[in-house]
Amino acid sequence: MDLDTASRSRPNTWPLKTKSVRSASFVGVSSICLVLAALLAACSSGDHLAGSRLQLTTAGRQCGPLHADGAHLVDPQGNRADLSGVNWFGFETESFAPHGLEVRNYQDMLNQMAHLGFNTIRLPYSNQLFDPASAPTGINYALNPDLRGLRGVALMDKIVAGAAKSGLCVLLDQHRPNAYAQSNLWYTDRLPESRWISDWVMLAQHYHDNPTVIGADLHNEPHGEATWGSGVQATDWRLAAERGGNAILSVNPSWLIVVEGIEAYQNQYYWWGGNLMGARQFPVRLVHPAQLVYSAHDYGPDIWPQTWFQAPNFPRNLPAVWQSHWAYLQTEGIAPVYLGEFGGGMGQRQEALWQTTLVKFLSQNKIGYTYWSWNPDSGDTGGILNKDWTTVDQARMDILRSYMWPMLTGPAS
Repeated sequence: MDLDTASRSRPNTWPLKTKSVRSASFVGVSSICLVLAALLAACSSGDHLAGSRLQLTTAGRQCGPLHADGAHLVDPQGNRADLSGVNWFGFETESFAPHGLEVRNYQDMLNQMAHLGFNTIRLPYSNQLFDPASAPTGINYALNPDLRGLRGVALMDKIVAGAAKSGLCVLLDQHRPNAYAQSNLWYTDRLPESRWISDWVMLAQHYHDNPTVIGADLHNEPHGEATWGSGVQATDWRLAAERGGNAILSVNPSWLIVVEGIEAYQNQYYWWGGNLMGARQFPVRLVHPAQLVYSAHDYGPDIWPQTWFQAPNFPRNLPAVWQSHWAYLQTEGIAPVYLGEFGGGMGQRQEALWQTTLVKFLSQNKIGYTYWSWNPDSGDTGGILNKDWTTVDQARMDILRSYMWPMLTGPAS
């Protein structure tokens, strides 16, 4: 998903995908604090962990390292380790910080995610986050005093450390080149491929000794002119993913390398980042093949009236749609597939039916996911939290609770 407020569409093939950057539906800090006191235990904040590499000690099991065993993720002991998580966005926006910190303490929100049963957060960022001038906004420092003065990687460190305290794993996601718009390709005229790779290498080195951070979602939703298997270096996302993924693995061979699909393959259009049809003939080749995870994004009729939503046998037709575009990789034992984004409002019967059918499909095939989104200020999908940033949309959670994998780690001591 993108966070632009402008609408974009492609006739007959391309979905409208918009998202508001901020939500105006915040309640007063005092009332929020009273609600939180009833819902969540107060959490102490740890000191910022500085240095070129962030190290954490966890109690019991750790998130990582993970790797593929056939078409499933496992931990070092060979235990299944499926992801059932949620996206918490904001680092990729002009806020340069996760959203919601105006009215909530970050550790309280992470604890709430874990309490609801999520085991992973996908954490989007923009490369602009790492520029010295990118100062965070939208943080209430009375509620988040240990975030004062932090920005960029130092602020990300605090969220990662908080996730570890809550027992959550973190998957980093290069969501945008800058804070203003998503890009079709992994590079732009202002962000060369070399910067895209060097930022990933920096993060991989920085979190090398931190088992909470399990991997890199290389680029969010390649689309437009992005190709797969064309051999054209400027547009072939599969080749770019190999270059970026292998650069990361050269400094951090334990990370998962998450490669999303594209929009169109051989004139067959699908959701941005959701089309993995080309991976059958042109698989991604990594120096450590067991670190590869394919990822798709999929959305429902609330986002765009795709033709398959109009079929007379809807929703019975949906498993075949998912199977052909991305799920075949896991169901045929080729490689793990993880659904990095899906979501939408539950007010319309067709949307609710779509989400229910999708989660049942994921459960039947043991495909991991991260739901879009935690945030309520996602303009076209809403989120797990209601607009007060505290209470939960029970209709969404009722569906997700039907398929949630156990926590992958014990809380840090």
